Amino acid sequence: MNIYFFIAGILCFLLGIAHSILGEYLIFKNIRNKEKLVPTKETIELKERHVRILWATWHLATVFGWCLGAILIKISILEESQLIDFIVNTIGLTMFLSSLLVLIGTKGKHPGWLVLLAIGIVLIIGT
Repeated sequence: MNIYFFIAGILCFLLGIAHSILGEYLIFKNIRNKEKLVPTKETIELKERHVRILWATWHLATVFGWCLGAILIKISILEESQLIDFIVNTIGLTMFLSSLLVLIGTKGKHPGWLVLLAIGIVLIIGT
């Protein structure tokens, strides 16, 4: 078992959980009608349809993160191969670029960039 790939996979799941829970609490609670799952309150800047797609996209990032986590956990128990190397390197590069994007986009104020960077580093160590 490659423990580094396993740790990276678990970090993907934890990041996704934190991302969705904190997003619901910090971002979407004030623009949601109490009885609805999807936020629908318009703001001065956003129409209802914009709020809805923002919410969906927010949680889509979580689902994609969980998918990558599942792939990494499965890979952690498989024999090494060129395909596994390609997948891990691609996910690692994705995590590094995502980390950079969040770092630049939030001027380092959103802690997600650190977790994305940590996942990328753990994947590089594991290869």
